[in-house]
This record gives sequence, C-alpha cells and structure tokens, in this order.
Amino acid sequence: MAKLKGVIQSLPRTKIIAETDNYLYAEFTSAMMGFVDDVEFYVDEAAKVIHVRSASRLGQSDLGVNRKRVESLRAELNTRPSPS
Repeated sequence: MAKLKGVIQSLPRTKIIAETDNYLYAEFTSAMMGFVDDVEFYVDEAAKVIHVRSASRLGQSDLGVNRKRVESLRAELNTRPSPS
C-alpha cells in the first residue's frame, strides 16, 4: 500500500481522499478541462492482487483515459522499488 500511495502522490493533479490499511480512494483531475475521475484501489493480500475501479464522473466516453491511467500505474508499480 505504501508503494501504491507513493506512486499516486507523485502524479500531478491527484488528491487522495480516503485510505485504510488495504483501501485507497483518489481523485484525478484532467489538465485540459478539469474533469474529475474517481479511482479506488483495494489490496487483496490473500490473492496477492490490487483490485482497481476507475471511472469518469461525467460524460459517456473518456476516450480511454482511465484504462491508460491504470496501465501506467501498473507499469510504475512494477518498476518502482518498495519503500524502505
């Protein structure tokens, strides 16, 4: 969770709204129009996975922005060393 939080905090226009030991909710704001996307993470220790929900608040299509963000976060988590 510390590694995930560090990755999220390093991103621009991102605000962590709520967190527990295994859950994190953040808002990502787009640079151009200021649209807000809600992103939730649940760390499932037993299954060794992080469940992710990423959704735009407005509109019918985000043009793939949420998927790209999640893939970018996944790549960063896989390359960034764990905090000491």
